Amino acid sequence: MTDESVHQGRFVAFEGGEACGKSTQARLLADALDAVLTREPGGTEIGSALRELVLSPTTVGLDARAEALVMAADRAQHVAQIVRPALLAGCHVVTDRFAGSSIAYQAYGRGLPVEEIRSLSDWATGGCWPDLVVLLVVPPSVAQARLERDLDRLEAEGAEFHARVGAGFHRQAEADPDRWVVVDGTASVEVVHLAVRTAVRERLQLPG
Repeated sequence: MTDESVHQGRFVAFEGGEACGKSTQARLLADALDAVLTREPGGTEIGSALRELVLSPTTVGLDARAEALVMAADRAQHVAQIVRPALLAGCHVVTDRFAGSSIAYQAYGRGLPVEEIRSLSDWATGGCWPDLVVLLVVPPSVAQARLERDLDRLEAEGAEFHARVGAGFHRQAEADPDRWVVVDGTASVEVVHLAVRTAVRERLQLPG
């Protein structure tokens, strides 16, 4: 939940590993809710520059802590410029990735302390957390088959890294079942969207 108790908008984040369908499902839900659709990294002009830095295959030698700080900087700008103003204006917000990704990728994936990454995101956002996190899951074989393009810097990491990331997402969902909902992303786009809308309606009492 955000730190502003007076806001009327609800905040939904999509999380998951590579090629799980987040971007498509985030767009569909945002359309259904008439919500602000955004993403991390890169939801702002400043964030776009940070996204290029952290995801470009030409970025070599970026330290794990530096990577975490770049992601936190993107999130701080994202919340200050887009997320919090929209929520306070009464708009719903749907984002493709948020703090759960930093915990999965930089903590579990890179081996940095989980609580330090969580605290970093908490500080960067001023205590802004989603009301609901939708975790889309697909088997590695399905994700690999969907990645039919040039891979970015994180997508190109090895199978062991992505296995740790996947485990990190699942551990977060298990630790906070009231905030997280897990949805099978292997079905058709329409079936997954229906499952997401049902979860949103039940958890947040939204029309979805």
